[in-house]
Amino acid sequence: MKYKRILLKLSGESLMGDKQYGIDNERVKQYAEDIKAVHDKGLEIAIVIGGGNIFRGLSAEKSGMDRAQADYMGMLATVINSMALQDALEKVGIKTRLLTAIKMEQICEPFIRRRAVRHLEKGRVVIFGAGTGNPYFTTDSAAALRAIEIKADVVLKGTRVDGIYTADPEKDPLATKYEEISFREVYDKGLNVMDMTAFTLCEENQVPIIVFDMNKHGNFMKIANGDSIGTLVK
Repeated sequence: MKYKRILLKLSGESLMGDKQYGIDNERVKQYAEDIKAVHDKGLEIAIVIGGGNIFRGLSAEKSGMDRAQADYMGMLATVINSMALQDALEKVGIKTRLLTAIKMEQICEPFIRRRAVRHLEKGRVVIFGAGTGNPYFTTDSAAALRAIEIKADVVLKGTRVDGIYTADPEKDPLATKYEEISFREVYDKGLNVMDMTAFTLCEENQVPIIVFDMNKHGNFMKIANGDSIGTLVK
């Protein structure tokens, strides 16, 4: 396998499947099966999930809610999603640990870097919930930060699109896909890969990013094998 330790970033919206809101159990089950296939090859896997399928802090702020309050609510939404994925992973036989940046002793462990690394070394899939634990930071930033802290080889951003395009492929039929692109080119072209804080963290710490379609069964395994799937930012 090409990598030893990876950080998988999933958006909250990806868990909706074809629904307009909430969690699609069939989609979560598919993710669990794809993750298990890669985990069974011996890779160490950490996961960060967004909460946009349940609550979006930025949207709430636009409607008049205090931004910090809205962001904390969004963090709780990520924990709900993390618990759903944890349950699906354990149903397919994977040992997991959920670590959150906000203490919730009854349902998960507090995030401690050394403990997270030890769980990975023992072959457990580690899920990081509640973002960074701070308002004004996205789950993209949490994914970048955790990847750096656990010394992940790569950040895999699973989305509904199979890579980075010159424009939004869902809106522009002429958009073309990048197979590989540099951090500097992303800045210069104004492409939307991750939020700028997360993107800069990855660049400064030399952590490559791969954007790919997680909804297509088998793509996760292909990336773990080193196949050219999605778009590589390095």
